[in-house]
Amino acid sequence: MVEKPQMREVPVREAIGMMLPHDMTQILPGEFKGRLFKKGHVVTEADIEPLLSIGKEHIYVLEMPEGYIHEEEAGIRIAKAVSGQGLTLTPPYEGKVSMKAARTGLAKINEEAVHALNQLEGIAFSTIYGDQVVHPGHTLAATRIIPLIMEESRIIELEQLAKQFDEPIVQVKTFQDKRVGLVTTGGEVFSGRIADRFGPVIRNKVEALGSTVVDQRFAPDDKEAIEQQIHSFLDEGVDLILVTGGMSVDPDDRTPGAIAGVGAEVVRYGTPMLPGSMLMVAYKGEVPILGLPGAVMHEAFTSFDVFLPRILAGERIVASDMTRLGYGGLRKC
Repeated sequence: MVEKPQMREVPVREAIGMMLPHDMTQILPGEFKGRLFKKGHVVTEADIEPLLSIGKEHIYVLEMPEGYIHEEEAGIRIAKAVSGQGLTLTPPYEGKVSMKAARTGLAKINEEAVHALNQLEGIAFSTIYGDQVVHPGHTLAATRIIPLIMEESRIIELEQLAKQFDEPIVQVKTFQDKRVGLVTTGGEVFSGRIADRFGPVIRNKVEALGSTVVDQRFAPDDKEAIEQQIHSFLDEGVDLILVTGGMSVDPDDRTPGAIAGVGAEVVRYGTPMLPGSMLMVAYKGEVPILGLPGAVMHEAFTSFDVFLPRILAGERIVASDMTRLGYGGLRKC
């Protein structure tokens, strides 16, 4: 059971070395109103005159039992225990420490670890969902303890628990600079009857994450022609191949068969997320080959937007990644 910290009234001149249990506010009429000293501040000799200037002849100070630490120190230690690469920690504010992205990248959050740490009494550790694209200043997580003080042994227990996980619990993975080949299928585009709309959309998404579409090639609704274009990109050593269009069950749609036809290992054709359910993910060796449904062309966020950042961060997609998109995957009714 957490002991209550004791507050004692002392003359301000005798408070040197003691801790303030709450914020001290300074008011200068017409000029300033704000925090002069924050909760947890340890009074120094230089603080005496400022405290007297705001009318504090006596103040309350905090006396902690032996073996306890203040909420601000606890927040800092928890944040350091869970944080990995690509993060900056904010100074404590009312006991809370936030973890913010220091760079653009992919937010990685260990959900199992978050639940495990929150089972420890008195711990509050909150995060965003993982696998999101984040930019500098984006808050990924925040933490504090519930009481004002806590036994240091319990923070040590948390620190030891955090070390049991293989990777940091919160981190930002960098995007790799990958060379992307784009194959656009469809007789109507190949023949020039209609203008291609996939190319600009795909280039914008790829370039926004730091990679490059090295070329876009067109093929009619012909399995062998599509295979030929995929093979050409494989021969050139691109890092990722995106094949757009021809992903439905219509008889003229040949893209799934062409991807399988180049000898790629199909992870899964179809995902429960809407829009973007007709997505295919496959690998030819280490090279991902994605078949992109038409929704990518006109919807702001589809299953493609879920997996593209992960692939560009160097992760390999498995079947369970795709099947799990049903929960929370209804983005358009």
